[in-house]
Amino acid sequence: MFNLPNLLTLINLFSGGCAIVCLNNGQYKEAVYWLIASGIADFGDGLVARAMNISSPIGKQLDSLADMVSFGLAPGMMFYQMLSEHFSKATFWGVNLYAALAFVLTCFACLRLAKFNLDTRQSDSFIGLATPAMTLFVGGVLLIFNDNAFGMAAQIAQPLVLYPMIAILSYLMISEIPMFSFKLKNAGWKGNELRFSFLILAILQFIFLGWAGLCTVVITYVGFSIFENMRKA
Repeated sequence: MFNLPNLLTLINLFSGGCAIVCLNNGQYKEAVYWLIASGIADFGDGLVARAMNISSPIGKQLDSLADMVSFGLAPGMMFYQMLSEHFSKATFWGVNLYAALAFVLTCFACLRLAKFNLDTRQSDSFIGLATPAMTLFVGGVLLIFNDNAFGMAAQIAQPLVLYPMIAILSYLMISEIPMFSFKLKNAGWKGNELRFSFLILAILQFIFLGWAGLCTVVITYVGFSIFENMRKA
């Protein structure tokens, strides 16, 4: 139970809890920082587990439970906060009912994580959009809203924009679309062309777009995955 990969998983969970506190306090940028920390810990636990050849059923369960908070509840809360800005206090038991549709995303993240645990096809790649990638996209949307990046805050945070985002992201998580993983086959270019090309483009997007690059990077990732599937077909 007490090993380095599981410790990293718990750091993921801890950071996710801190992100939700920040969201509740309206500290949106700090929330995204905590979720980036969650993502790093989530990537690290698998990397360390493979390097140390550690695999256990409890580690797999811990990973999904932690991800449910950081990459399920937190992104739902992000959408909830943005939608709350546009609706009057139509509350039921203290919850804004129109904004609560944001948690449809959380429900689909839960389905995604349960599916991932049982799907033996997803050892070297993903089937459907992984929850950390989905959360990065939502984090980018939140920061565009928070910083009014490119003057788009008012446009991007409209319900007619956010509701379709929730629907599309929910679909992508449980879809059968193969998505490439970041497990390198070796240290060289050959065999990793897709991953290195994506990494170069991702860096350029962050340089020119700032935090809005979180959104475009995820869109690029999905696009690259679809293109790779068509190339192999």
